[in-house]
Amino acid sequence: MFGKRAVAAAEFDFKLGVNTPETHPLTIRLTEAAKAVGAQSSGRVNITVFANSQLGGDPEMLSQVRAGGIELLAAPSMTLSTLVPLSGLPSIGFAFQSYDQVWAAMDGGVGDLVREAITKTGVVPLKKVWDNGFRQITSSSSRQVNSVDDLKGFKIRVPVTALLTSLFSGLGALPSSISYSELYSALQTHIVEGQENPLAQVSTGKLYEVQKFCALSNHCWSGYWILGNRRAMAGLPPDLLELINAAFDAAAVKERTDLVEMDRSLQAELTEKGMTFNKPDPVQFRAALVKAGFYTQWQKTYGADAWAALEKYTGKLT
Repeated sequence: MFGKRAVAAAEFDFKLGVNTPETHPLTIRLTEAAKAVGAQSSGRVNITVFANSQLGGDPEMLSQVRAGGIELLAAPSMTLSTLVPLSGLPSIGFAFQSYDQVWAAMDGGVGDLVREAITKTGVVPLKKVWDNGFRQITSSSSRQVNSVDDLKGFKIRVPVTALLTSLFSGLGALPSSISYSELYSALQTHIVEGQENPLAQVSTGKLYEVQKFCALSNHCWSGYWILGNRRAMAGLPPDLLELINAAFDAAAVKERTDLVEMDRSLQAELTEKGMTFNKPDPVQFRAALVKAGFYTQWQKTYGADAWAALEKYTGKLT
């Protein structure tokens, strides 16, 4: 009963949607931040985390947070790029070579640019971006990806986003946009042969049950932005808004560390579950993308200034 009374007494009752399962570091740290906000606000703010796409697929939840159906959303940067194209900038294929480069950019100039672009679309981004990890390519037993040639005609699921569609098209694959919530069944029924995601998603989504090979391609990095509905956030007194920002930003830093540690242990775990790993050479993939005009196309899309901001951290891409 106590729990119910505490919820009822909250001045601000917020729903937070996320696509990851309860066991994923993202969900765990979001829940931790939500509890911290409840405790530190003496119950004035109650944030309930709805994991595992309970409130809908990512595109649906993005619509809901804009309309006010939900107050908060952990939005994958890939999905967000359909609304805020610039949020895809840090996920340019084979741009970042290490986490040092990623966090320098995202806590620096690139993060500032993306946040500014998000704000213009009517949602409020919290300051720190959370980690979704470097993305890897998995495939069924019919194909192991070791070279660009192995991707020719490969039916691969990508998130509903132009950036990854164009990346894999440039590498000769046949990308198919499918929501994460429908991914497992698409692999199980062979609508697609493979997919690309960070190892954390391969594990928590049990994709190892329907995939045999994993190429550690690190073909792009992606993150999660915590977005607030503008009206809901504007309705908070400044002290509570500050409290939410501080709790979630502190949890973001912990989640970044969690994911690096999880990645280290996951390869061994997934090997035990029957997956075979290989590490392709990124140089050949980058050369193929240069030849396909991938970097030139996206430089035009994002504009010279945004591209220069990215290259400040990655080095020259085109």
